[in-house]
Amino acid sequence: MLAIRLKPEMEERLTKLAEKTGRTKTFYARQAIEQHLEDLEDYYLAAQSLEKSKRSYTPEEAKRELGL
Repeated sequence: MLAIRLKPEMEERLTKLAEKTGRTKTFYARQAIEQHLEDLEDYYLAAQSLEKSKRSYTPEEAKRELGL
């Protein structure tokens, strides 16, 4: 179970979309989360890893490390 608060204008947009399409607001909220969750995981896990390592690479080093 999840409860979220949206800005009024976003809530209104979501309500209108649901009404126009015959779907629920929950359907669209679930779709949005499913579509963006992997990107969020990748971003935050990479940022966390970078913060721990404190190592930065030049473009040339990155290419070499990645075998490009």
